[in-house]
Amino acid sequence: MEHVTVTDEGPVRIVALNNPSKGNAISKPMAEAVQAAMKEFETRDDLRVAILTAVGTRAFTFGADVADPPELWRAVPTVGFRPLKPVICAVEGWCVGGGIVLAMMCDLIVCGASAKFYYPEAKLGLTGGMISGLVSRIPHKVAMEIMLLCRTVDAARAERVGLVNEVVPEGEALAKAKEWALELSGMAPLVLHEIKRMVTEEILPRGPSEQMAIHMQRMGAIRASADFAEGKAAFREKRPPRFEGR
Repeated sequence: MEHVTVTDEGPVRIVALNNPSKGNAISKPMAEAVQAAMKEFETRDDLRVAILTAVGTRAFTFGADVADPPELWRAVPTVGFRPLKPVICAVEGWCVGGGIVLAMMCDLIVCGASAKFYYPEAKLGLTGGMISGLVSRIPHKVAMEIMLLCRTVDAARAERVGLVNEVVPEGEALAKAKEWALELSGMAPLVLHEIKRMVTEEILPRGPSEQMAIHMQRMGAIRASADFAEGKAAFREKRPPRFEGR
C-alpha cells in the first residue's frame, strides 16, 4: 500500500501513515489504503482493535497533500472508516486540518506531549467536511476558536477540553495506544460493538444522517466557489489569499 504500513500484532491492527518526508500529508492513494485496511479489519474475526498512527514524531499528518491535483483534495473527508470495532488514534507532532478529521473518526485519542492541533481551512478558503463533528466532542466555544480563529491547540489544552483522552511523553503515544488496545481486546466484543454503535449512531451526530447530508451539500457549494479555488492557489503559491466572498 502506497505510503501506508499495516501491521497485525495478535488481535491488534496498526495502520500507520508513512510519508514522513512530507509530514505524512494524505494523498488520495493513502486515503484509499487506510480505508481498505480498516474495511479488512472490520471483516476479520481475529482482529479486535485497530490503531491509526503515523511514522515519526514531526507530524501525525499535515492534512491533504497540496501537491495533488485540485480534484483530489477531497481525499481526507472521504476516507470514511467507521467499523463497529474500537479504533484508537495515536498522535505525535502536528495534527493539521484533515488530520483532526481522521483523529475524530477514532474512538479514543492519545497524543505525545509535543502534539499540536491546527485547523487552517478558514484561512485558506478550504473545508474538511466532517470537521463539524468537533462541536459534538468539545465545548462549542473552543471548537469555534479552532475552526474560526484557526488557533493552534497544544497537547495540554487538548486534553483539558476533551479533544484527546490522554497526553503521554513525546514518542510514547503508540505504546500507550497498544496498551489500551490489548486491554480492549480482552473485553466482550459484542458489548464493545453495542456501546460504540449506541454512541456513534444515537448520541454523536457523525453517522449517516439527514443532518450530515445537508452539511455535505453545503460543503459542496463551498468547493464550487471562487474562494475555494483562490484558497488552494494561494496556499500552493505561498501568498496571502484574496477572498471576495463568492
